[in-house]
Amino acid sequence: MQITLSAMQQTFENAVANAWEAAWDQGEVEALEALVTPDYVRVSKGSGKASNLSQHQNEILAIREGFPDLVTSVDAVVVNGETAAIFWTSTGTHRAPFMGVPPTGRQVQTRGSNFLTMENGRIKQETVTWDSSELLASLGIRHLGDAMAPADPAVVVDSLAGEPDLEIMKTFNRQFVTGVTVVTTSENGVPKGLAVNAYASVSLEPPLVMVCIQKTSSTYPALFASSHLGINILSNQQKDTVSTFASKSADKFADLDWHAGPSGSPLIDGSSAALEAEIRERFQAKTHTIFICRVRHAEVSETSPMVYQAGRFFDSEGLSQL
Repeated sequence: MQITLSAMQQTFENAVANAWEAAWDQGEVEALEALVTPDYVRVSKGSGKASNLSQHQNEILAIREGFPDLVTSVDAVVVNGETAAIFWTSTGTHRAPFMGVPPTGRQVQTRGSNFLTMENGRIKQETVTWDSSELLASLGIRHLGDAMAPADPAVVVDSLAGEPDLEIMKTFNRQFVTGVTVVTTSENGVPKGLAVNAYASVSLEPPLVMVCIQKTSSTYPALFASSHLGINILSNQQKDTVSTFASKSADKFADLDWHAGPSGSPLIDGSSAALEAEIRERFQAKTHTIFICRVRHAEVSETSPMVYQAGRFFDSEGLSQL
């Protein structure tokens, strides 16, 4: 009995759809074994990273942990002799930590295509125009090059050649004079915040600002999940406020006077200036996340700001002009 090309394509399309549903939607990753050759290789077109079947299966399981309701549909399969292409769409909700990123509770949808090289009806190699970082990118999260790559001790040692050591960098940073800011957010109506000196204005048109937040901060998960944040530039009359946000107090707002911005971000009364901004992008930079935000509301008082340098705080009113 002669099998037509269209029948072969339909058979392969059904096999792909069934295996992908089992693997991506149910976590039954062993279903992929029937589709591929023993020397199967998967290559990411974006990063150039190559992985075998076992590594690919582990990646699927990791993605499903972060997006447990993930659903992937096969939109089209095109077979042309010993090559084929699969076009697909995935939808899921970010409900658990993924690639070092705390859950945001946001639903995302991503699309991709896989180009296959076949051998005896099975996939020998596939080049994918998508990788797992695309799920984060669709949440407004970006990686800064390979800054999120796991630390390989051998690589770390080699990379120090020609770079300043840690103590020199600490000394360098102490020489930089900054203001003192408290970055705030609200989690289920509860105000949260932390002291930050890595703040900068990015542009005036449009009004963009950035803050850099360490991932170990207890406020970090709430900030990451929020759509807005507040930035308070502390005044020279708020030394006690600095001490509060430098402490391990469970409720740092208990003795503070504050009011909510238009989108609910806590703005601290008595600050030299305060603003509320919409979080637009989150860049992953190994131990920190850089939040790029568009300012939606700003308040400025006549109170002079506090100044910080080398672990000490100063009253800016006493500064002399050069």
